[in-house]
Amino acid sequence: MCRFTFYRGEPIALGALLTEPANSLIRQSLHAHERAEPLNGDGFGVAWYAHGDPIPGRFRSVSPAWSNENLVDLARVTHSTCVLAHVRAATPGSPVSLANCHPFRRDRLAFMHNGHIGGFGAIRRALLAELSDEAFAAIGGTTDSEHFFAMWTDELEHASAPPGSARMAAALRVAMRRVTALVERLAPGDAVLLNAVFTDGREALACRYTSGDPDRANTLYLHRGRRYVCDDGICRMLEPGTGDAALLVSSEPLSSDPGWEPVPVNHLVRIPADLRLVVEPV
Repeated sequence: MCRFTFYRGEPIALGALLTEPANSLIRQSLHAHERAEPLNGDGFGVAWYAHGDPIPGRFRSVSPAWSNENLVDLARVTHSTCVLAHVRAATPGSPVSLANCHPFRRDRLAFMHNGHIGGFGAIRRALLAELSDEAFAAIGGTTDSEHFFAMWTDELEHASAPPGSARMAAALRVAMRRVTALVERLAPGDAVLLNAVFTDGREALACRYTSGDPDRANTLYLHRGRRYVCDDGICRMLEPGTGDAALLVSSEPLSSDPGWEPVPVNHLVRIPADLRLVVEPV
């Protein structure tokens, strides 16, 4: 399994997510608190949206996040209103390669995943056969995550809901049903674990989903307020009120301040541009 953090709000330094909090994502790469295996050292990635450019920038590496000096420098000087950051613990048998590092990107869309699609080796050929030529050609690695992202982008093209987080959610529900049906047919007894974030830089969608035992679902938290600030290594969310707004979705709380709330199992979090969240069952 992996760990990730998503931010949407007023411009923030990447370091406020990656390096400064007591439980920053870089610290989670070395010692995650809420998974049985604390190490997430099979590569990392950060994607962020820059003002005036709809295509997210991205920095990925197969090195562990805790030992990458370039990541620390980038985090110190780079600011963004929308950030996805991910540290990877590769599924056994999945190669450690740059192409397999999250976040994945297609045009203006970005995606990252914590979990696995059980029996992926058994369903992969059938899944690929269901994809459009464009989605098939966009896959550059071997992960179950990127294959699911391809399936979701196909569904996004055909969803009837209005553009934005509602359309993302409609596409995700169909993609979930399709991949779960493949697992049930070709890998019975396996389960889909899908904690994920999808975004176009303005609107976003997060989910905490399992087709198996709900007690084994991976952890996922929300934190929202006026602004997320870090002063001398102490990070906290300013309480909601008038003015700026900020939202965090994270595998684990980054800091010890109150306000972190677990996402219920088998729920979606729709995040429109105005950050007025909608939490709803899958």
